[in-house]
Amino acid sequence: MTPGARIQAVIEILEQVWSGNQAADRVADMYLKKRRYAGSSDRRGIQGTLYGILRRRSRLDWWFERSGSSLTAGPRSRLIANLALSDKSSPDEIAALFSGQNHCPDPLSETEHQLADALHGRPLNHSDMPSSVALEYPEWMHASFSTLWGDKLETEISALNQTAPVDVRVNTLKTTTEAVKAELESQFIETKYTPLSPIGLRLISKARLGGTKAFRDGLVEVQDEGSQILALLCDAKPGMLVIDYCAGAGGKTLALAASMGSNRRIDGQLFAFDISQNRINRMEPRLKRAGATAVQRHALTGPDDSWLKKVDGSADRVLVDAPCTGTGAWRRDPNAKWHFTPENLADICAQQKTIISDAAKLVKPGGRLIYATCSLLHEENEQQLFDFLKNNDDFNSVPIDQVWSETIGGAPPTTGSCLRLSPASTGTDGFFCTVLERA
Repeated sequence: MTPGARIQAVIEILEQVWSGNQAADRVADMYLKKRRYAGSSDRRGIQGTLYGILRRRSRLDWWFERSGSSLTAGPRSRLIANLALSDKSSPDEIAALFSGQNHCPDPLSETEHQLADALHGRPLNHSDMPSSVALEYPEWMHASFSTLWGDKLETEISALNQTAPVDVRVNTLKTTTEAVKAELESQFIETKYTPLSPIGLRLISKARLGGTKAFRDGLVEVQDEGSQILALLCDAKPGMLVIDYCAGAGGKTLALAASMGSNRRIDGQLFAFDISQNRINRMEPRLKRAGATAVQRHALTGPDDSWLKKVDGSADRVLVDAPCTGTGAWRRDPNAKWHFTPENLADICAQQKTIISDAAKLVKPGGRLIYATCSLLHEENEQQLFDFLKNNDDFNSVPIDQVWSETIGGAPPTTGSCLRLSPASTGTDGFFCTVLERA
């Protein structure tokens, strides 16, 4: 593909990303899968430009507003701004890419020429930019982030805007971490042990795992180290009744299954619940590949669902990986940060309160409720914990250092009643976790 054709591909992907609700990586994968002629260098170039624009959107728009252009900010105009500000391309160089020939974008309009000229020579970063613009986060979240991080805000937010590593969780139901490491190295895929999770490996360089024997045989699952840790902190053991209450696509369900494994099979009862039948169905091939077909799956119809009545007050462990704003996963989907408003946050928090209250009813005396989010916002984490404990005096918070010692061993990266992970502090996605035990 020519450089101009790659630019056109980025424009088309951005149009889909900004017109729907799908994650950018999913849209890009689907787009490129239909274009087999795109080589590995083309894919890298397209994805590099795509994610660069998504990670610079706030700064590009800041300059766009000051350019005097009458254009509306969109895929073409933001791409032109990115070429001028980030790539330092001249107006003539930009015009050459927009030739309209050989799958290149249509030629620049006069207004687009003026935009390229107005932004040429400008720096991407400027001292007049507010911190929310310079650090690429919604301005309405500033109060929450400032309260949480104080003078560490710039370091923490900057880390959220970097590229995330690729971590895999070793399926201990079938194999060992050492065996998988050796298997991947035999396929020229270099890895290193994750620093916190004892069942994780981190790819040293990008590689396609889908075609490897390790992936086909269900020996590994792509899963961020932080997500692996949350599953480990559940302390699911063979013989227990364990519930993944918001199972989603099943990543943590698979990890729980491995923790409950004995002689390559699940020992105990493991339930995967979700309100989406589609997500429940999508879990099936992953469970089959991992050898965890004994997981009982069900799409919940409401708080009075008959499946909930079967396990009411009898679960040893209930994991609530609650729906949230996903602020901790911005490295993987930088476009997601612009999906939410303060009103959305209020709705999500209300939903979380209902979910944790309903899930708590399933925990037996002496059992544990594990509440987790991939959010960094206080409103979705500590505030939810405070409200729950205030209204449920039969639950107590278990100190995270105690839970860590029982499950992973050694000292946790943070102390106190809950665990906070972030790209800057632990090299993982951002996560919150608290473990609550029923008296």
